[in-house]
Parts: sequence; C-alpha cells; structure tokens
Amino acid sequence: MSAHTLGLVFLFSVASAQTGVTSPLAQECDPSFPNVLCINKYATVMPYHFFRNISNGTFGLTFGSTLVPNDTSFAHVDKADFLVFDQQRGLEILGSNPSYEFVFKVSGAIHEAPVYVTSQNKLYLSQLTPPPGYLPQLAIDLNQDPPTLSEYLSDPPVYAPNGGTFHNGLIYWGASGGNNSIGGTEQRAGLRTLHPETNKSTTILNNYFGYYFNTVGDLFVHPNGDVWFTDPDYSWLNKLTDTPPQLGSATYRFTPSTGAVHIVEDSLLQPNGIALAPNTRTVYISDTGAASGPISLFLPSLGASFNATGKRTVYAYDLDPCATYLTNKRAFWLSQDWVPDGLKVARNGYVVTGTGKGVDVLSERGDLIVRVQTNYTVQNFAWVGEGLREFWIMGKGGISRVRWELQGQELV
Repeated sequence: MSAHTLGLVFLFSVASAQTGVTSPLAQECDPSFPNVLCINKYATVMPYHFFRNISNGTFGLTFGSTLVPNDTSFAHVDKADFLVFDQQRGLEILGSNPSYEFVFKVSGAIHEAPVYVTSQNKLYLSQLTPPPGYLPQLAIDLNQDPPTLSEYLSDPPVYAPNGGTFHNGLIYWGASGGNNSIGGTEQRAGLRTLHPETNKSTTILNNYFGYYFNTVGDLFVHPNGDVWFTDPDYSWLNKLTDTPPQLGSATYRFTPSTGAVHIVEDSLLQPNGIALAPNTRTVYISDTGAASGPISLFLPSLGASFNATGKRTVYAYDLDPCATYLTNKRAFWLSQDWVPDGLKVARNGYVVTGTGKGVDVLSERGDLIVRVQTNYTVQNFAWVGEGLREFWIMGKGGISRVRWELQGQELV
C-alpha cells in the first residue's frame, strides 16, 4: 500500500472515529435564494482534518477559505453572498428578496467616510491613498438609474476624510491627512464640517493644546452636539501625514460650543470604529491593533502589517446619563476576518462592522447573525434611501449595494 493511500486511510479512520460533528456544516437556507447559505450551529464541530491559514503577512484569509476536505458542503461558503448563522433572526434581516450587487469598480485606495444626505439623495465618500496628497472625494448620485459615481471637491478641499456622519444639516468629517502643503495650503488631522448645499467646509478642531492629532478616524455626533472620535496611528502608517504621532492612540469627546476636548478612552492599541446605540446608553469602539506597524521619530513610515494574534476586537462601554464618560468596558466581538474597521449600529440595535472581505451583523449580545461577503476588503458602509433599507458598502477596489430589511438609524 502506498504512503498516499495509507494517509487517506488514516484520515478516513480519524474522521470516522470523531464524534459530535456538525453535518452538514453549510446548506441552502431556501432553494429560491441560492446566494444565501445557512451555517449550521456556527460550524462548531468541523470534521478533522481542517485548517484555516491565519495570515499571508498582509491580510487574514476568510472563513470560507478554511480547508475542510471531509465536508463537501463547506466548499460553497466562499461563493455565497450572505452567510446566515442565526436562521430565525438572520432571515428576518434579509427579508423576502435579499440581493447583493457589485456596482462600481474603484481604485485600490482606501474608501471611507460614507455620509448619506437625504435632501440630495446622494452618498458622499472619501478616497484616501494612493497617491498621498490626493484631494478629490467621491459622490454617488442615487437619483440616477443606475446610480452614477463622480469626483467631488469641497471648498476648501478636505484632505483624507476617514470618518463621517450627518448632523443638523451638516456633514461631519474626521480629516486624517496632515501636511505642510496640500493643494497649496497646510492641513492637519482634525474635524471638519461640510455644508452639502453650499459646498463650504469649515475646520472646527485641528489640535490638542498644540499637538497634532494622529489620524482622527471614525466619529459620531451625540444628540447633545458633542463629537466623539477615535485617533489611531494609521495616517503615519499609511503615509497620509508628514509628522510622526505626537499623541498616544486614544478616543476623545469634543464640545464645539466651548472648544473643550476630553480624552475618554486610552487603553486600545488602535482605536478605530466608533458608534452609538440608538438608546444612547452604549458606545462601541473597535481596536484594530492587529493591523499596525513600528513608529519611530527617527525613521520614515514602515507601513502596517497584519498579525492575527493582535487586537481585532469590538468593545462595548456604558455611557453615563450626562454623556460625558465611559464605564464598564467589555469585549463584545472578536473579528473572525481581518479587523473590525467600519462600525455602526442599526435602528434595531444590531451592531454592524466591516471585517475583511465582508460585513458582520451582530446582536446586542455579540452573536453573529449574518455576514455579507464581498470580493474586496471593506472599510465602511452606510444606509441610504427611503426607509434606510438600502445598504452601500465600500473599500479597496469596490463599492457594492445590498437590499435587505435591516434599517439604519435616521441621522438628522
């Protein structure tokens, strides 16, 4: 008997002896929706021998890339548009006619900061790098059928918006770029507002007692007007700024009416996404420290790499009744693919985060309910349209549209 045959006999005998195997691991939820696949019991017990490669040095490999030779159903996982992990709640989210559509092929630049302006029925978003120093952003006109994508430049231009939201008639952008000369003017990481009707942008914050902010990543505006934002190191790592970090990575609360800036969280390696629950009692912040790199005052930026054993966790915090500080930090979700980048909360309280080549939908307890799968790395997303049931996803190389029943929060 050959060594190969002996090996197959060994694998068969191991698989035969194994108990408790989830079988099949994956199956169609409904024959009328072949793009929707149900994962049985979260694939809790896979048949041996299975193996998922944790990293290729740049990004993590997907759940569907796991090798499971003794369950042929798992080969379909990577091909589905939607993976349902909780069938009852997941099918409610997807509704009677879920669809995923790849709409625009875009450059390999980071695409971030999506903000939907209801009065215009337009979705604004950013393109960061490459190349460094590029100022035009993007706008999707949803009044057209099919929608159109065009470049957009505010007055004055805003360099590298990395997070965005809408509040009281204005777009709020977390501007992550910093350079002595960008488009003929100096810009530093900070907060900008943009009036979508007049196209005028205004800087409302650009320093912490003279120190440059590192990045100004994601943000939200509390109903009381305070702007909460994260400040990781990614602008230096992605060569969007000419100055190494002067402050430790942290999360801040800014009160525009007084100009006061308060640090509210400094325990995360790379605080990135941030979102507020609809009841305003819970704040979620993601730590994407698994994607990081060395920082030195004496060396140029060496970029970022991925380490699957690093921090790639969403944390939940209680927000005090006066909306001034955070308590009761607890781990909420460990990203099963890449890092939890974009982060928002749906109208029903479900937490949504972009993780690698897809978007995860989580219950208020942190249960994975549904995953939307893409063929590009997701950076962020936004709800648009009547009822806010249309969901646009963007990232490196692509922009997609999902139609389902999960509604976004109304931003006014």
